[in-house]
Amino acid sequence: MSQELEIEFKNLLTKKEFDQMKLYYQFSPKQFVTQKNHYYDTPSFSLKEKGAALRVREKQDRHVLTLKEPAPVGLTETHQSLPFQPDVESFHIPDGPVLGRLRDLGIESESLQYFGTLTTDRAEKKLPQGLIVLDRSRYLMVEDYEVEFEVTDYEQGKQDFTAILKSFGIPPRDTKNKIVRFYEQKLKDK
Repeated sequence: MSQELEIEFKNLLTKKEFDQMKLYYQFSPKQFVTQKNHYYDTPSFSLKEKGAALRVREKQDRHVLTLKEPAPVGLTETHQSLPFQPDVESFHIPDGPVLGRLRDLGIESESLQYFGTLTTDRAEKKLPQGLIVLDRSRYLMVEDYEVEFEVTDYEQGKQDFTAILKSFGIPPRDTKNKIVRFYEQKLKDK
């Protein structure tokens, strides 16, 4: 089982801000890697109610099942590599650490269903302060741009991220994570 604590800060960007950051950090088109996140929950959004999220990420012919759960600081992610390419619409959770965590949360895996796919073009660069990530995401007829900053220390990371945004003249924006944006858009489309 692979489990990690994720501490990240994020901010939605305009296309112009995204392009400014892309130029400044010298991201070439080849550095952007496409990944697809296939999201799952119960019909009554049981995972969402617990602040959790379940996805299969498809990236460079690899498939990783991930359960994200709230932690005192950040999120705890439980990862499980899949040795096969799942049929996303009829995917069943295989035995392993993710299934175990779902049971601990009181979620019956048989009640999970596919909710849709979010496609992201992502570029990353390691800075002395942390990992800077630029994302262009497409889902449910929406396109958005985002900067993420992954760190190991919450307080220092918050200061560093604020300084990065300020250096570009980018205002801090209340930014929900991708799965929340996806689900809110899905509910709007109903």
